[in-house]
Formats: sequence, C-alpha cells, structure tokens
Amino acid sequence: MILVPVKNLASAKQRLAAILDQPARTELAQAMLLDVLETLTGWRGRPDVSIVTSDPSALQLAHQFHFTVIPDTNNRSETDAIEIATRYCESHGVGSTLVIPGDIPLIQSWELEEIIAAAPPEGSVLVPASDGRGTNAIWRRPAGLFPARFGNDSFKPHQAAAQATGKPCVVISLPGIALDVDNPSDLRTLAAAPGETRTQRLIRQWQLADLPLAANE
Repeated sequence: MILVPVKNLASAKQRLAAILDQPARTELAQAMLLDVLETLTGWRGRPDVSIVTSDPSALQLAHQFHFTVIPDTNNRSETDAIEIATRYCESHGVGSTLVIPGDIPLIQSWELEEIIAAAPPEGSVLVPASDGRGTNAIWRRPAGLFPARFGNDSFKPHQAAAQATGKPCVVISLPGIALDVDNPSDLRTLAAAPGETRTQRLIRQWQLADLPLAANE
C-alpha cells in the first residue's frame, strides 16, 4: 500500500513564512499534493493508495481520486501519521508499505516503478532527499519492519534502523522524488527544473528573484 501523509494544509510550510503568507503557502501545499496524487493515479499497476489525514482539502482530494483515507485525528506530525497508518496496514494484512510525502511535485511514475523493481523479498528501499539528509520515500516489507521517523535529518537514522533489522536495505537516488520543498531556496530550484507541473506553473508566477530566498535556511 502507498501511504501519503498530509498534515493540516491551512497551516502548511511554516518554514516559508519569511517569503510567503499563509494563503500562498496553503496554495503551494495543495498544488504539490495534487501533482503527487495525479502521478500516483496515473501509475498503471500501482498498489492501493491511502491518504493519511484529517485535512478537509486532502479528504476531498482522496474522494476525487478514489483513494482510501486513513484518519489522522491527532494531526501531530508526519511521523505520527505514518505510525497510525502502519498499524492500520498491519491489522489489515497489508504486506508492504511505500511512504510518499505530499511535497515532491516532480515525482514520476517511472521512479515509483524503480522502487518496486529494487525492492527485496523482505527488507526496505530508501530514497534520500536531494540534500542527502531527509528521506523522501520508504518502502518496507513487512509493513512495520522498522519505524519511520521523519525530520530534517531522517535519512541516516532510517538507514541505520533498516540495517539493524538484518534485512536488505536498498538505497536509490531518484531526481524527481529527491526534490521536496521545505526551504525558500527549494522554490527557485523547483522553478528552474525542467517540467510544467501545477506547482512549477504556480511558483513561476511569483517574483522569486525579488524574494529573500536565503531566509530561514
């Protein structure tokens, strides 16, 4: 099962507050989530998709795309949401999970196929963020093989936890999945990247050259 955790979009992307007001940050978060969900829905032969959320906009999108919803009434963190979803998967006999964040708008279906192709019979696949610090995709079989703990420096802890299971841990770099949007400079990188995603069209409308993109790095 593919798990997409979505926190409250009305207060999304606080680290961009120095350059974008909350309505713009919410619009950005919604655009990124739409790009991710459209890629997932266009992936032929994909596993089932569940949105882990209590956000009204995300719930509406889940209905629109005919994806399952795993309620996250706590709305505390991505880590907490994936813990809830993992327990749900285990209780429903789901054999494997692929965690995909909602802020990687350049994700491509071929990258998802690469993850599945690289997956061992038991073990994990990790896809690092472009800075090598974060983790932008985690595949696990069994579904709860090790806990997912997200944050700015999650990749090395995830790799250590995966290796500690004694099962194979495959690390692959995928350019679309690697580019998330957390800091102001990520906006410029995304705008300059090839492609015409909804998110790219949105941020290209903004006058990024006039914004203090080094703020809050």
